[in-house]
Amino acid sequence: MIKLAYCNVENLDLKRAYGLVSKNRQDKIDFYRFEKDKKLSAGAYLLLKKLLSEENVTNPIFKTGKYGKVYISNIENIHFNLSHSDKMVLCAISDMEVGADIEYNDPKIDLSIAEHYFYNSEYENIMNSPNPPDEFFKYWVLKESYMKYTGLGMNLDLNSFEIIIEDEIRLKNDDKNLKFNLFNIKDYKIGIAGHYNVSDLIEYEVDELY
Repeated sequence: MIKLAYCNVENLDLKRAYGLVSKNRQDKIDFYRFEKDKKLSAGAYLLLKKLLSEENVTNPIFKTGKYGKVYISNIENIHFNLSHSDKMVLCAISDMEVGADIEYNDPKIDLSIAEHYFYNSEYENIMNSPNPPDEFFKYWVLKESYMKYTGLGMNLDLNSFEIIIEDEIRLKNDDKNLKFNLFNIKDYKIGIAGHYNVSDLIEYEVDELY
């Protein structure tokens, strides 16, 4: 089982949302200086809460792993991953490990990031594509989703593994038969790494999160 959903939280009622999140999430929201970041933090939590409730998961206890990945400690076989960018929040839940990433497709992205930090073949494919910034974000969300899947996050070097984008997206020298999926929504890219192919991407309106 896997479910993937996103929501535009630009018009989130922050005061209303604040009262619906956990104390730990309130502390996290308070940490941010700008309202935009507060909305993203609150919206991501509410989207997770929405998806969990649809799976009849109540009163989850969240804990943080060694490298910062948050997990549910009191319920077996429920894994999740959150991401946000610009105005969008993303949530994936699954009965197996999962990683997901959303990024605003910024046409002004500094492509030297790929030159210095990506696998050589990935950088070459980006620079040889008709639209290098667009190609960059394909690799970025796929690589980020894999790093989050492993639980290592940025502790795993971007150039330590290679993503192959062909008819089927795959990880080179993969021994786990991971599945990668890539989505385009408006000006954003979404990547997901896990043990299932994902065909449905659910969009929620912000009012559905309260």
